[in-house]
Amino acid sequence: MSTKIETAMLMAAGLGKRMRPLTATRPKPLVRVAGQALIDHALDRIEAAGIRRTIVNVHYLADAVEAHLEARAKRTGAEYIVSDERDKLLETGGGLVKALPLIGDKPFLCANSDNIWIDGPVDSILSLAERWDGAEMDALLLLVPLARATGHGGLGDFHMDARGRLSRRKQGRVAPFVYTGVQILSPALIQDPPAEAFSTNIFWNRAIAEGRAYGLSHSGLWFDVGTPQSIPLVEAGIAGG
Repeated sequence: MSTKIETAMLMAAGLGKRMRPLTATRPKPLVRVAGQALIDHALDRIEAAGIRRTIVNVHYLADAVEAHLEARAKRTGAEYIVSDERDKLLETGGGLVKALPLIGDKPFLCANSDNIWIDGPVDSILSLAERWDGAEMDALLLLVPLARATGHGGLGDFHMDARGRLSRRKQGRVAPFVYTGVQILSPALIQDPPAEAFSTNIFWNRAIAEGRAYGLSHSGLWFDVGTPQSIPLVEAGIAGG
């Protein structure tokens, strides 16, 4: 049975160091790829799935991101709520903790603003919502096979068993799936932070240990937009996709 996801959290507070010099004067979410800002690629997909309320965390050059969201809201009619991290960058886990009062108590979509994904035969966000089962999972990650992870330079992130339960890649080994930056999370997982600033990996590790972290394989295209050098490759992939 499909779960109605009403709220998204878009991670847009990073410093974008690997994207320099493009991020010397603009935040990474506003770097343009294939004719539009990275943040718009993500918001287009979120809103195509029927989610009209998105919390966006901001830190580096936050005024520019806010102005972009205000202009977009006039065009789309969607609701964008800023989670302000100007005072201190909280990393992904800390950003979720800070935004939790805005997110509410229902399962929500969480997405990074620096990956681009294009759906295959089905909408990936709707597929995640269809697969979500709060009785057995606290995290459901959209994964892409390592062989199709365009621009990814690592050895993969996760293994996935026949039921979809996740385990970590072992050190020095290769794992078959890469995290796309898109997931559904239960607010119940966003508890007991170990510090003010920390990675979402802490929450994932807890869910994995309890057998409550699951994955879903992405059937479309996915691009890691990490450096200026990756942009032409991504644009070529999108054009040929």
